[in-house]
Amino acid sequence: MEEFETKIKLKGIVNDVTYRNESNGYTVFSVDTGDEEITVVGTAPDLKTGDKVELVGDYVYHSLYGRQFKAEFCNALMPETIEDLYHYLASGVIKGIRESTALKIVDRFGEKTFDILENEPERLAEIKGISLEKAKKIGKEYNRQTSTRALIINLSKYGLNTNECLIAYDKFGNSAVETIETNPYLLCEGEKRISFERVEQIVELLPQKPQSKYRIEAGILYVIRHNYTNGHTCLPLEKIFTPSGSLLGESKENIEIAVDNLVKTNRIVIECINNRDFIFLPEAYHAEKGIANRLKVLLKFPPENPIDVASHIGKIEKTYNIEFAELQKEAIITAVNRGMLILTGGPGTGKTTTLNGIINMFEKDFLDIALCAPTGRAAQRMTETTGRKATTIHRLLEVEWGEGDKPVFKRNLRNPLDCQAIIVDEMSMVDIFLFSSLLDALPFGCRLIMVGDSDQLPSVSPGNVLKDLIESKLLPVVQLKEIFRQSMESNIVKNAHAIVKGNQIETDNKDGDFYLMQRNFPLDGVRTIRELVTTRLPNAYGYDPATQIQVLCPSKKGETGTFNLNAVLQEAINPPSQDKREHNTGYRLFREGDKVMQTKNNYNIHWESRDEEGDGIFNGDIGFIEKIDIPRDAIVIDFAGKKATYSKEQLQEIELAYAVTVHKSQGSEFDAVVMPVLAVNSRLCYRNLLYTAVTRARKLLILVGTAGCLNSMIENNKTQLRYSALKHFMLDN
Repeated sequence: MEEFETKIKLKGIVNDVTYRNESNGYTVFSVDTGDEEITVVGTAPDLKTGDKVELVGDYVYHSLYGRQFKAEFCNALMPETIEDLYHYLASGVIKGIRESTALKIVDRFGEKTFDILENEPERLAEIKGISLEKAKKIGKEYNRQTSTRALIINLSKYGLNTNECLIAYDKFGNSAVETIETNPYLLCEGEKRISFERVEQIVELLPQKPQSKYRIEAGILYVIRHNYTNGHTCLPLEKIFTPSGSLLGESKENIEIAVDNLVKTNRIVIECINNRDFIFLPEAYHAEKGIANRLKVLLKFPPENPIDVASHIGKIEKTYNIEFAELQKEAIITAVNRGMLILTGGPGTGKTTTLNGIINMFEKDFLDIALCAPTGRAAQRMTETTGRKATTIHRLLEVEWGEGDKPVFKRNLRNPLDCQAIIVDEMSMVDIFLFSSLLDALPFGCRLIMVGDSDQLPSVSPGNVLKDLIESKLLPVVQLKEIFRQSMESNIVKNAHAIVKGNQIETDNKDGDFYLMQRNFPLDGVRTIRELVTTRLPNAYGYDPATQIQVLCPSKKGETGTFNLNAVLQEAINPPSQDKREHNTGYRLFREGDKVMQTKNNYNIHWESRDEEGDGIFNGDIGFIEKIDIPRDAIVIDFAGKKATYSKEQLQEIELAYAVTVHKSQGSEFDAVVMPVLAVNSRLCYRNLLYTAVTRARKLLILVGTAGCLNSMIENNKTQLRYSALKHFMLDN
């Protein structure tokens, strides 16, 4: 425990556990040290009232909760006396034992109870009411807890904190200490893992350095996995050597040897694509290959008995007083008769009208239809535009969360969906893992309609699914190109199409809906954005600053990034007041009335509305903080009528949303959008990011910045390169 030598060490008894996050072990609990009662926060094993604990950490002062002990190390001590053992068993820490059973066990075996639980648990069946099966389960759980707590002590000398010790136990069980002393880099692998950099620190405290090959292999896997964050599903093999060599300080020859061993042990896959070797992690390789194989099978079995769609289209046109363009008719006919379609096109080209036509045709054929989208906001928009209930893809597949917050779907190959047609909107946002899971759950003969705009930003997660599928030319694709007359009246629509083509755009139409306000310096830009949101647009158009105006930023960082603009706009739109309670997380201040966004799908948060209730708040959902009740650990957020109660710890999934990144805005639309276009990081200064932002605005778009920056974004069509193999697998025989 060398790294803990300068820390404060305490022992005491747990009085109460006020909060515990089961997914990561973060716990808030009170401890009686004998001198005082203190509040402790940090990762801890599963604690119960009465547990004896030893703690290592520091006292910190929280602006709302006052003095706390922040534990970097927490170990619950196993009982040492028979009285301690009775209280331990009676606390309910072992499932199936409470006060009466604990008393029977201690009375029956006395001082031998410790040995019985550890070595002869089947003897517990001598007690009336305990079956042999239950006795074995009790012994197994007792030994698991004993092992876990002993492990925490044994591993703490290598600098592992409590959470890391628990991860090690979950991965390696009772052999965790031996495994880590031999090859600590195994901690970098699997769903629950510790970062490569952190393991490097642990290695420094080991009595003997592990074999260098373990480090090299882990470093290579780290480099590949790091590229997931840039959207890559694979990398050219030759691009591995420079970053791996730089990270590890190893020669190309040693890295090549490690790559060969990783292939032999099935921890990476190498595929030759166009005479060039690409390196994959197995999960990405199998996801892309699985998508291709599944789609090729579906293409071989189109729906039976094609119908006379043309006559039905005429009836729809007459009923709804519309006239479909030729490409729209082609899309409807293809969807019905071929059962598979990619429908794409920019704003104003009639995607929604076409989609509703397809749904109408499916309903006339009495098909069970499922409508879905990758995010909650996109699903909500789909519901609004179609008039039919849409849900997230995760919800459709009946997600549960497994190890390391990895989604596990109840709907899969063995338990397919109960529908005959699936329509997916915002396909540009769908990554390889989610799409692979959706295809696995498709029942045989199910129609699949994919709707999206291939000119928008691709998914944040790995893959370039929509683009790869279109470029493979194996699937039926209808690209709507004609801009309808009513849409041509909008400069937003006209400029969006101009941006896609790399043409100059019109920004000086004083009676239009698209403006550039020239500002040369970031501080001037911030000041202008503040004025637009808080006074100028509300006064000129009657827009509500919080609900109808959205600031979109290319980046989180910098003076015109979301972090700074949220602070500025929060102060202007929702200033502090004696009537508004606040909560400071340490790096973010929340106030009653604040506009906030959920940043990840959470299917466990319960919500209630006037006439229904349910579970699930989704990535991109925007709401307002209605109430902050710190004594009750409750923050109530209203998401468009759905009221959800968050604990303080759940606020880590919430961000202020007066300004959000363009990536986070995908799948949403806003009446008015304001966007800074100055001091944009060169890595984010590209065409489809600008295009995505522009197409989020329904009625008004104002860019604040320089014409030079704007034109640079339009001219830069070198979208962030993504290495992916889906197109290759689609074309591979």
